Amino acid sequence: MVAVQKDYWYFMVLMMSLCLLKGSFQMKAPETTVTLQEGMVLDCLCPWDGQLTMVSWTKKSLSQPLAVYHPQFGTNFAPSYDGRVAFLKSTTMDGSISIMNVSVSDIGHYHCSLQTYPQGSWTKDTFVERRAITTTFSIQPNTELVAVENDNLTIKCDHVHEGEVYQVSLEKVDPEDGSSNIIATCQRLDDDVELKEFSSEGIVNCSDAMEVSLHLTSIIKDDGGFYRCNFTTNVSVQSTTVLLTTLSAQEFRSLWYMLYVYIGVGVAGGALLIGLVLLVMWANKRKRKREEYRIKLHPDKRQRNHYEHSCVYDRMKKGTRNGARDKEIYVNFQIVKVHEKHKRKQKR
Repeated sequence: MVAVQKDYWYFMVLMMSLCLLKGSFQMKAPETTVTLQEGMVLDCLCPWDGQLTMVSWTKKSLSQPLAVYHPQFGTNFAPSYDGRVAFLKSTTMDGSISIMNVSVSDIGHYHCSLQTYPQGSWTKDTFVERRAITTTFSIQPNTELVAVENDNLTIKCDHVHEGEVYQVSLEKVDPEDGSSNIIATCQRLDDDVELKEFSSEGIVNCSDAMEVSLHLTSIIKDDGGFYRCNFTTNVSVQSTTVLLTTLSAQEFRSLWYMLYVYIGVGVAGGALLIGLVLLVMWANKRKRKREEYRIKLHPDKRQRNHYEHSCVYDRMKKGTRNGARDKEIYVNFQIVKVHEKHKRKQKR
């Protein structure tokens, strides 16, 4: 029954195309070449203004259109492209699409037919060629998460978008060859958001703001890996990757034990460093005190001349020739008591 409805839908689209082609002219754009890559964009932007009535994309290897868009009836995709193709619709006359989860089978010639009123039809051919072969495949995650088996975890697709988001796809990526499996897609319609799930990986939530999250319950070892969120906007396709690492309960306890060991070693090392600094400061302080004490004991380090102000009265002297008073006399005494005491100690 579903196949019959799809055939009827395609037949109606083709009949409408024939009706629109009558009395109108066709214009064909030059063919372009696109390299096979994840999220590649096939342009089909009409150069004039008018009313868009239908957009259809075909491929030479397919017997039916791979993607069709109608302003009133919505979108429809071939089974092999369902969930992988999104219409960008950056303007009212834009029939460009983006293709995700690409593979070698996506190589080939694509034909875009854009029907407008009243000008007529505008078409464009695009050839998708094979990308350069790489010997290694590496993924740099934007976010890293750690979960313990049998626990629950939510993976969120957070990204700063450039432009308005029309579709978000969540997929799990194989880091060895770069292949991926789509878990779910979230596509914006006129007044609603449509969620399509292609895997029972977890519970997928899609908000009106095109924010997608995957809630995993009773996590197992196989749930770990790379998860990629692809945001299709009117500008380009932007992606963000999350790496989820799953640990068993024993591995998690060992991880915490090693963390405690590292913390203990760090604290002990810090305490030892502080002790060494205090010991050096104490040794320097004792050294300064010993130097000061040696200066006090050694006579060569002391100041030679110490003048004492003393009044000496010469009793033997009866007076002066002029009968003047006895004057104050300044005498230079060398302090030798400490030095004599030091010599006596050495003799003992």
